[in-house]
Parts: sequence; C-alpha cells; structure tokens
Amino acid sequence: MADAKVIPFDEDRPRRRPQRRVRVAPEAPGTAAAVEPVAEPAVAAAPEPSGPAGEGWDRRIAGGLAFLRRRITGEYEVDDFGYDKELTDQVLMSLMRPLFDKYFRVEVKGIENIPKEGGALIVANHSGTLPLDGLMLQVAVHDHHPAERHLRLLAADLVFMLPGVNELARKAGHTLACAEDAQRLLEAGELVGVMPEGFKGIGKPFGERYKLQRFGRGGFVSTALRAGTPIVPCSIVGAEEIYPMIGNAKTLARLLGIPYFPITPTFPWLGPLGAVPLPTKWTIQFGEPIATAGYAAEAAEDPMLMFNLTDQVREQIQHTLYKLLVQRRSVFF
Repeated sequence: MADAKVIPFDEDRPRRRPQRRVRVAPEAPGTAAAVEPVAEPAVAAAPEPSGPAGEGWDRRIAGGLAFLRRRITGEYEVDDFGYDKELTDQVLMSLMRPLFDKYFRVEVKGIENIPKEGGALIVANHSGTLPLDGLMLQVAVHDHHPAERHLRLLAADLVFMLPGVNELARKAGHTLACAEDAQRLLEAGELVGVMPEGFKGIGKPFGERYKLQRFGRGGFVSTALRAGTPIVPCSIVGAEEIYPMIGNAKTLARLLGIPYFPITPTFPWLGPLGAVPLPTKWTIQFGEPIATAGYAAEAAEDPMLMFNLTDQVREQIQHTLYKLLVQRRSVFF
C-alpha cells in the first residue's frame, strides 16, 4: 500500500480560526488516497435572551426607573384640582384592578352610553358601608371605555379631612362635591361622577339594601343644565353585600365624628380581619343618557324642572337595580 499523502501546512493561513481536520483513508491499489472530512465536536452555543421578552422587561424596568426619577425630582404634572394622571394610571389603577377583575369580578354593561368625548355627568347609587363602589366605578369607566376616559368623582367633605386619604383622593382625580367644581370640570370636557345618596346610601341598614335614598335637592341636575352636558344614570349591584350592616353604634360614631359606626357580622368582632369585604359578584350598568343641551339657560333655576329630571334619573336607576337583581343568579356567583 502506498504511503498516505501529507497535506502541507500553509504558513500564510491565518491562525485565528482552527484548521479543518481530515482523515486520510488508505489507498486502494491503483487509486489516490481518499480524503474524508471529520466533523468537529458540536459546541453548545450560549443561550441568547428572547428578543421580545427581553426587550419587554427592559422597557418595564426603564419605565419604572423613569417614573421614580420624576417622582423624586417633582417633574410631573397635576391640574388645578390636584389630579395626577400619571400616578393614577400607573399606580392607583394597578392597585384597584385586581379587586375589580379578580375579587369582585365586575361585569360592565352599557359602556357605549358614555360619550366618547366631552363632558358628561354620571349619576350612580351608593352603597356598601365603605365607598368601594366609587373606586370600582372609576376602574370600570377607564378600563372598559374605548377612549379609556377618566372619571372625576365628587366626594364628601369627610374624605378631604382624613390625613393621607385627602392626598390620595386629590391625586386620583376626586374633588369636593360642590356645584362650582363640578361645573368647571364638566365645561372642561371631563366625565364627572356623583352619588347623590351620600352617607345615607352607604350607611343604610342591610334590610334596606337596593332601596334608593333621597337624592337631595337636585343640585347635580342644575349643574348639568348649566354646563349643557348629558346625565348618564348608573346602577351598581353587588356592593350592598360586601359589608352587611346589621347595626349602627351611634354614640361611638358621634364620639369619633363620623356619620355612622357600622356593625356587621364580622366587624368589630374579628378586628382588622372583619374589615375584609365579602367577595360578591358585581354588575355596573350605564343607562341611556338624558340630554340637557336643549334647555334654555334659565332652566337651571326652575325648581319644577329640576325636580322632574331628578325624579327621572332616580327612577331609571331604581328600575335598573330591580332588573339586575332579578337576573342575578347568586350574590357570589
């Protein structure tokens, strides 16, 4: 058998890349030596981070750091009422959303009745011992409306007298329940939410659940007439049962300076644990808007017109509440 051919080493070949090894097969008689390439052992490549996922986390981290920097340096905007849109969207809504989606499992109906733009007054029933219904209403409008509109709630004086709560309420877009503030917001094209029952609504006994209390003197109708904005009735089912109020410690309430001191099957007997709301199933339905643009400017001073419109809004909310209660399968499902 002839000697195997030797492949000369090229001195001029760059040394940075490894040479390809070959196996020299023995010659058959009268044939040239066969040269067969030998595959290099496979080397596992280092795993590369997934592009979209990695970029997504990078954006989140960068956005979070930028948000913190703006908070620390004060480079963020608030309006004349103290509303902080960035904080509301990125923090407060994120905190309330699990309650809305997972805990109360809120079903939203009639969202198309809220205008896509321009001012409107949303009037809703009030219940639940603690005003969680207002917060869930705010999430419902923002998350389910195609334009992701923000609801500016009118709150009672007590809200702005509580340390800490006052600041958060302002930053979330809430403002004092007075005609002047409401009219300014409506004329600026904002959605304004009002619950005319007030403390009479959230503090009523469990035996009177879903029975609307008096709507005051109709001040919200006068405000809508002056601004020329529609009134959207809203009915909320499910909030009445989160804290079934079976009693009211009136003496203790007077000592604490609060409208009522609720007694429920779990509070105050279980202490802080008794303040956990029951996981009821909620429905929020927005009714057909009631137009006010066709009325004359002096209509806001007509007490009979205000009484009729107030009664119309109240009756529409009450009728829808009864309808939703009949359709409801269970308090919790």
